[in-house]
Amino acid sequence: MNDTRPYRRLAVLALATLPLLAGAGCDGSGSAPRSAPPATEQPAGAGTPAAATEEAAPSPAAAVDACALVSKAEAERLAGTALEDAKPVQDSCTYSGPVTGPTAQVEVYVGDGAKKYLDIERDLGHELRPLSGVGDEAYATGEAVFVNKSGRWVTVRLVRLNDPAENRKPLETVARTVAGRL
Repeated sequence: MNDTRPYRRLAVLALATLPLLAGAGCDGSGSAPRSAPPATEQPAGAGTPAAATEEAAPSPAAAVDACALVSKAEAERLAGTALEDAKPVQDSCTYSGPVTGPTAQVEVYVGDGAKKYLDIERDLGHELRPLSGVGDEAYATGEAVFVNKSGRWVTVRLVRLNDPAENRKPLETVARTVAGRL
């Protein structure tokens, strides 16, 4: 029997990281090129209409620090091992396992990327278990949880080389923690 799940998960990971790579710019420096400053960078009282000021306000998802949703200690409990310090990139945060092993990583995505990851899981037909009493809407797979609260989506993904059934309870615990912080 041909099991394509590893390839599907790789495709999901590739699609989920595309927004992160796009923001890195072509020079690999990690900073996106800027063509012109946004109109909101005018001094106060420069005659900016109120409507333009309201439109320039950051989106709710941008106002959330992904690394603040899951602390290093919580990520280490979830992964079952020591992890490196957080690496924030745009609307995501990654805690990686040490190069000496074991293989472990905890990824936190906030906003559109988190929702897109859920949509891809649905499109691929992966099992999504509803989590009752978590945020406004929440789901879990064997490797990730998806939480929606007040229109803001967060995904926490766990990478480990173990039986995914062992991760069920820890993932549900982190989903409740994240929902409480949104």
